[in-house]
This record gives sequence, C-alpha cells and structure tokens, in this order.
Amino acid sequence: MKNSLFKKLVRPNNKNISVIVEMSGNHQGSFKGAKKFINSAIRSGADIVKFQVYTPDTITINSSKNDFLVKSKGKWGKYKNLYSLYKKAHTPWSWIERLSKICNKNKVAWFASPFDTSAVDFLEKLNCPAYKIASPEVTDIELIAKVAKTNKPIILSTGLANEDDLNLAVKTIKKNHNKFAILKCTSAYPSPIEDLNLSAINLIKNKYKCAVGFSDHTIGTDASKVAVALGATLIEKHFKIDKDKKSIDTHFSLSLKNLKNFKKELENVALCIGKKTLKITPSVKPNLSGKRSLYVVKDVSKGDFFTSENIRSIRPSYGMHPKYLRSVLGKKAKKNIKAGKKLSQSLISRFTII
Repeated sequence: MKNSLFKKLVRPNNKNISVIVEMSGNHQGSFKGAKKFINSAIRSGADIVKFQVYTPDTITINSSKNDFLVKSKGKWGKYKNLYSLYKKAHTPWSWIERLSKICNKNKVAWFASPFDTSAVDFLEKLNCPAYKIASPEVTDIELIAKVAKTNKPIILSTGLANEDDLNLAVKTIKKNHNKFAILKCTSAYPSPIEDLNLSAINLIKNKYKCAVGFSDHTIGTDASKVAVALGATLIEKHFKIDKDKKSIDTHFSLSLKNLKNFKKELENVALCIGKKTLKITPSVKPNLSGKRSLYVVKDVSKGDFFTSENIRSIRPSYGMHPKYLRSVLGKKAKKNIKAGKKLSQSLISRFTII
C-alpha cells in the first residue's frame, strides 16, 4: 500500500475529511467476526481502517496485585485484571495479517497502533504504511523512536498526554522526520461531551504546525461534526458490526451501517465552513435584485422637486443606490416620470454621481 494517502493526511492545510474506522476489539472474538467487520467497513466506504496490535503479554502482566486490577465501573469492570481485559480485547496478529491483505486487495488504506516494539517489527513485515501512537503510549519514548525511524507518517493521540508529554513525543519524531498529525482525544469510554475541550484543536494546529483531527469516543456523532467545524481533517471513531452486543467496545461504538451517513454529515459540515470570504456566491447572484434601490413611487412632472413622498428606497435593486437618497431630495425632475420608474442620474437636473 502506497503512502500517498497518508502524506496527504499529514499536510497542515489539508481540506479533505478522512474517517478512520477503528476496529479495536469489535471482532466478536473470532476471525469470522473480524473479517465480517472489515468487509462491512469496506462496503460502507471506510477511508481508512485501523488495527490495534498487542497481546496481553506485550501490554501488561498477569497479576492480581491492586495496580493491575481493572478500576472501571462500566462494561470493562467485569474483568478481574488488565490481563484478562486485554486477552478478551486483543486481535490475534495472524488475523491482522490476513485482514490487511483484504484491505490491500480492495485498495482500502489501513494502518495500526503498535503497543510495543515487537508490534512494530511485525507491522514492518506487513509494510504498514503509517502508525498511530495511542495516548497511553505517548510517554513510551523507545516505542515512538522506533516508529519514527521507519520514516512512516505518525498520528499521535492526546487523550492521556499533557503538554509536556506531547512536546517530548513530537521532539522525538522530529529527530527523524516531520510527517505527523495529532488527534485531540479524551480517553474516557464513552467520553462525556463536557470533557472534550475541542477548542484545543486550533491550539494544537497553531503550536505544532501539523494536521489535526479528533479521536471520538463519544456516543453519537455531534462531537465529530463540531471537531470538523473547528478545523479537524481526520476523524477516528470506533465502529461495530450491526447489532453486535458481544464485542468489548460496543458500548461507545457507532454501527457500521451508519458510516456512509456519518461521512456525508461530516462532508456537509466541511462544505458549510467553506472559505474565509465575504464574496457573493454564484447561488446568491440570482437574488441580488432583492436588494433595495431608488424608485419613483408617485407621478412626477418636469420641474417638480423630488421628495420623500415621490421617491423611496424599495425593492428591487435596478435603480440608483439608496446611499444617494439624501442627495437626490430637493433636486428637480428633468422630465415627466411615471410611478414605478427606476431612478437614474439622467432623470435628475444638475445631479452628478461622485
């Protein structure tokens, strides 16, 4: 898979909205479910598919000590420790190899989040075209350095990163290249809308001079639309197979049956934003006649004075500009004028438009 799409995505001034379809653990625990997810994503118009590459042993250890217990009170709270949670959630690497081939065959871009250096080695064998550094790994400088040395585009997520963390990650990447984008993210699942702080999108764009997007963990689509309105060009969102209640991340994931409509809504938001201009657009021009202008509203005889009784500013706009009204009042008519005649300089004695 060529890098052309990802080179486009990391341009700071890219105006196209690309939707990253995150599978995460929403594969129903089987390759059949994972394959169904990928094929459904392709049919639904996914711009990019993203995988998470880890095993329970590469991301944590199997310990029952307090530090390793799952603290979540939500759907994930039923797992006794982090190891059992990640055992349920992870995607076997042999599946990822097969799924990436399906994407390649269908010419759908894909990339992945490696969660340790061994995952990078694995993904390089698959010619992974770009990498995502998930926000929990933003302080894993060894991992970021290894990814940066591949010279592939990198997407960073801010969810658990403070500004110092982000600065160090960007500095590490820049030692090798400048091909990166940053996703504003709130790492809560689902994310409360009052904690999104999407205004930071422009802050990130101005500070780091890169393309900026939004990793959306909210329920629904409103937050992504706001992000696009604020300048996001990449939208990453977790999706699920229709009616999937078995997979681990379904409680905050959008159904793939809604992907086409989701993309259309984001495109419409981008179109609404348009350009920074006050120029009159082509669709408006036919209605310009709706502006006001000066018209004779009562019959006027030659030599009569123009008054507020016989000329007025009314619609349509074919007469003189309303700004001349005060200058015309008190002037004499050059000829007889019937009501409904648009006022022009040729009808006014001793009047010159300056």
